[in-house]
Amino acid sequence: MKAFTQTEDIDLDASEKALLETFRRNEGSSLKTLIGIYKGHYLKLFFSILFFAIKHSPVWVLPIVTSNIINVATERPDHAGTIILINALIMSFFVIQNIFTNYIHTWLYAKTVRNVERGLRSSLVRKLQQLSITYHNEMQSGRLQSKIMRDVEQIETLSSQIFITVLSILLNVVVAFGVVIFKSLTVFLFFLATIPVAVCLMVTFRSKIKRYNADFRKEMEETSVKVMEMVELIPVTRAHALERQETQKMDHQLGNVAEKGLKLDMIQTYFSSISWVAFQLFQVICLAFTGYLAAKGRISVGEVVMYQTYFSSIVNQVSNVITLLPTISKGLESVDSIGDILLCHDVEDNKNKRKVKTITGNITFDHVTFQYPDAEAPVLKDLSLQIKAGETVAFVGSSGAGKTTILNMVIGFIKANSGRVLIDDMDLNSLNLQSYRSHIAVVPQQSILFSGTIRENITYGMDNISEEMLYKVVKAANLEDVIAALPEGLDTMITEHGSNLSGGQRQRISIARAFIRDPRILILDEATSALDTISEKKIQDAIHNLVQDRTTLIVAHRLSTIRDADKIAVVGNGGIEEFGTYDELLDLKGEFYRLKNLQI
Repeated sequence: MKAFTQTEDIDLDASEKALLETFRRNEGSSLKTLIGIYKGHYLKLFFSILFFAIKHSPVWVLPIVTSNIINVATERPDHAGTIILINALIMSFFVIQNIFTNYIHTWLYAKTVRNVERGLRSSLVRKLQQLSITYHNEMQSGRLQSKIMRDVEQIETLSSQIFITVLSILLNVVVAFGVVIFKSLTVFLFFLATIPVAVCLMVTFRSKIKRYNADFRKEMEETSVKVMEMVELIPVTRAHALERQETQKMDHQLGNVAEKGLKLDMIQTYFSSISWVAFQLFQVICLAFTGYLAAKGRISVGEVVMYQTYFSSIVNQVSNVITLLPTISKGLESVDSIGDILLCHDVEDNKNKRKVKTITGNITFDHVTFQYPDAEAPVLKDLSLQIKAGETVAFVGSSGAGKTTILNMVIGFIKANSGRVLIDDMDLNSLNLQSYRSHIAVVPQQSILFSGTIRENITYGMDNISEEMLYKVVKAANLEDVIAALPEGLDTMITEHGSNLSGGQRQRISIARAFIRDPRILILDEATSALDTISEKKIQDAIHNLVQDRTTLIVAHRLSTIRDADKIAVVGNGGIEEFGTYDELLDLKGEFYRLKNLQI
């Protein structure tokens, strides 16, 4: 299918444009993209880091205070009690200030992270509204849901870890090395020996963890898709006694997730174990080394404790980096996953195109050819058709003949490979499709309702609808008996997918939604299929009211429902095989006559 290509940013505010530019500029570098996401928040983050350093200071001061007190206790100088008291008061001050500085630090970083999280999800939602119908047909909704919820959550988790764990690691290591190098260059050089070990471990395991995490994320997306399909199919599954088969199918998928997750867990465990053993051995060596220096009189007993504490801090921080590596990999993988949507160019480009204020409803297909990407032949070939304003034209034919394709071209969901679709002699490709679609209404085969009241479903997208207008619409859509029978009337809540209403009731609500828009072009895609006779009669009466003075395109399989259409087009072999009134086509005794006899 021919894609809509974006050449410029459309319908974006300043923050969303900046976010999109960040993904474009740093494409291929997940870390740079992550940093760029926070552009505009750097000042808050700076103060957050500043207050983090202040609130975290007791961790660095404690080893020095401990060393001082131990030295006083072993050396017993004059005024020992005063020295110990001063050190204790200093330490108490650093501990107490943590309450206030920690609150300020958390408020600054948490507010920033949550705002960015909201902005990412908002941008994803907006982009999904802009992506072409082709994209949505090809992309499973479960994967999109996973990207909006799980991937953004992974980025939020990574961001929080950066402002808590990573920041703590960096500050602890820097301060520890700073104090040690000030006190003893010999001990500092010994401390440096831990860095090559940490680097080697991270380089060795990073690529494997990243690969295993990518496999796990993809399996989770696939599971999300299949869970949604399973839930949708539960009525069918139960009706055909296929619970066991469906459970087995899901068990197989869940088994795949567990297998991928186990591989990820084991590589992370193996990684953590090796790093922990290595650094614990270094810690033992450090204790022995500083103990030897103290025995030789080169450092004091208190400094042994201080160095051991700082070394333990460095070891723990490096271990934390290694432990955090899987979270970092997940977060960066999620940055790439979100980028797949935000950088997708398959969007409708309405920018700088002609906005439509009014239309009459003339529709012209001018030598239109269209072929789906994987099809061997065009579904429509050199199609020419003129539909006058106010006419009702029904399209019939076998499945796959191109009936729905014709409707989708009028809606603007797909573009012709060659030829033109004209609305009031205006090329549809030159029009702002959003403004054009405000003049059309679509009643699909399967009525689409959302969780909310009947009133909200009917007035969807329409503001300031009066009660008088709403009543007229309800009456015209043959909904009066339905509304009267409900305890809350129009304010009755509709459950998910409208499961508390019958198929005919749901379809009449869809018709009322079309009515209230007062469209100039009306599109009915098998609006009466799969309904019982009584429901079909009520739907037909509602449709009869709706089509008055509007250009109406109808796809129907039940030929008896289109007897009153102004014209009927028999679609097949890439074009219009027959065209005329109901009686004219029966008199031809051609394809329409054959289809009619098949339904008798």
